[in-house]
Amino acid sequence: MKITSIRTTPVLAPMPRPVRTASGTIDRFPLVLIDVTTDDGVEGRAYAQVYLPELLPALDRTVAGLAGMITGMPLAPRDLHTFLLRRCRLFGAKGLTGVALGGLDMALWDTWARARKEPLARALGAELRPFKAYNSVGLYDAKSVIEIAEETRSAGFAGLKIKAGFPTLAEDIAAVRAARKVLGDGIALMIDYNQSLDVAEALIRCKALDGEGLAWIEEPVLADDLEGCARIADAITTPLQIGENFHGPSEMRAAIAARAMDLVMPDAQFIHGVTGWLEAAALARTAGLPMSSHTFLEASVHLLCATPTAHWLEVMDAAGGLRQAPLTVRNGTVTPWDTPGIGIEWDTAAVQRCRI
Repeated sequence: MKITSIRTTPVLAPMPRPVRTASGTIDRFPLVLIDVTTDDGVEGRAYAQVYLPELLPALDRTVAGLAGMITGMPLAPRDLHTFLLRRCRLFGAKGLTGVALGGLDMALWDTWARARKEPLARALGAELRPFKAYNSVGLYDAKSVIEIAEETRSAGFAGLKIKAGFPTLAEDIAAVRAARKVLGDGIALMIDYNQSLDVAEALIRCKALDGEGLAWIEEPVLADDLEGCARIADAITTPLQIGENFHGPSEMRAAIAARAMDLVMPDAQFIHGVTGWLEAAALARTAGLPMSSHTFLEASVHLLCATPTAHWLEVMDAAGGLRQAPLTVRNGTVTPWDTPGIGIEWDTAAVQRCRI
């Protein structure tokens, strides 16, 4: 079976509410939809994402450029991944190149699983099973977080992650306590600083947050400051979570060597797609690190099935407004769609409305 075409469609996907972070606000998700067709008529799909709409045209062209390199080749995802890494060796596989590679890899694996008429998890040798899911939202102060926490309870999530990084520590603590009061003891609470602090400030704030009952503190300092992360992880009792900004498994390997985290959460795109995720899952198993997902819930819930140390599924449904199948949270968990591939079928009318 050979690849006959790979089509890209840039869109600004709708979101239930804007995601405000310490570095800016995302009101619509810039995505590049990727549709693969084979000479046997099998069609697969996934998407790549970039947080800045200004970079969406560049990501679209990058995905299309990589796709042109493999059109006409046999549908063998691991071989295609190796080929693209080799072709990109001089330029590197980070930044937009790595993002495009990861999104394209997910689309290729989806097509491969569809050709087998199996859900991706089952095609990888795993069984479909439910995973604890948490609602991932933006930056809300002590007053506005109450509504978010109430919605999280009503929707049946097992956890809530809120952004942190207000001008003062007191505001961070107030938001955490307000959310915790609404959630109660049965729903986990995590916070994410989105790399907004320096190490000195992070040590102050993270130590102050010990004892607040947080499931983890995420990315308090720059993602590539492994020494700083290691200092913080060693100094606090709350688990430190990083990993969404690992560009390929080699960066996860370096973070493990640096003892930079207690928990790990690769991004299915940044880690270089399904191929990179499977390598990362093996690294997590060897290191004994609980491994969660970051965005890309459609592919991630399948990949967690094939992850020995699987932990939490993050739900920030970037493509939900363009997907036919709704997300279902049941008893605090999400189970992969029991359909061939990763479960994405586009709502063509919605895609046309959001197309750039």
